[in-house]
Amino acid sequence: MQPLDSFPVAARQRIRGVFTDIDDTLTTDGRLTAAAYGALERLKAAGLMVVPITGRPAGWCDHIARMWPVDAVVGENGAFYFRYDASARKLVQRFLVPDEERAANRARLAALADRILAEVPGAALASDQLYRAADLAIDYCEDVPPLPPQQVDRIVSLFAEAGATARISSIHVNGWFGRYDKLGMTRIMLAECFDIDLDSRRDEFVFAGDSPNDEPMFAFFPHAVGVANIADFSDRLTHMPAYVTRGRSGSGFVELAEALLGTHPAPP
Repeated sequence: MQPLDSFPVAARQRIRGVFTDIDDTLTTDGRLTAAAYGALERLKAAGLMVVPITGRPAGWCDHIARMWPVDAVVGENGAFYFRYDASARKLVQRFLVPDEERAANRARLAALADRILAEVPGAALASDQLYRAADLAIDYCEDVPPLPPQQVDRIVSLFAEAGATARISSIHVNGWFGRYDKLGMTRIMLAECFDIDLDSRRDEFVFAGDSPNDEPMFAFFPHAVGVANIADFSDRLTHMPAYVTRGRSGSGFVELAEALLGTHPAPP
């Protein structure tokens, strides 16, 4: 990873959109600061596309799509995108997996949750599980005392034994049935909502993140940026982002926003 200062000005000028993780990338110690939220607003005002790409649940993403200064949101690690169509006064919801299949998967995940909680002392259902449409989130450090790495790995292995995909975020282990990820739904969202072929235009977007569930994005985007706390997961990542901020969490995101806004002044 190179310092963010080495992100060439000419490359920054070509950026048309900012994709960002939420937990520990936008947020700091579990809170969304005024500075980080303001950075989203300033990026949008400068004409840049802004899309959170998160592991957080459908219930949160409904609110985010409607009320944050964003163009859309990808949630539950790629299970869906939501976009608020202001002209139609309608929330557009696009799930990858059909309703009946999601319902069947939720039943399988509920049984798996019982097994994980029984076999991994100290783990808990994430407090936002009630608002999820497609995945199971196991809390390993958000509202519970942090579990040791071996216990986190055990959660991942239990998902794998059940045939589920598992990804580690900075606070949860998320698991689901299917082979989708953040990148796949970002690709679909851009094509369906904005008529953009991401594969041919990947150098026009920045992705900011901090943890292993962001790895598909780090591997794909030439201008991916890690906030400084990505160092906490360096032993779990094969693909690191191109650049890293000085600041951790939300302050690192603000640092990235400032770097882009310097080459994208707000229109008069």
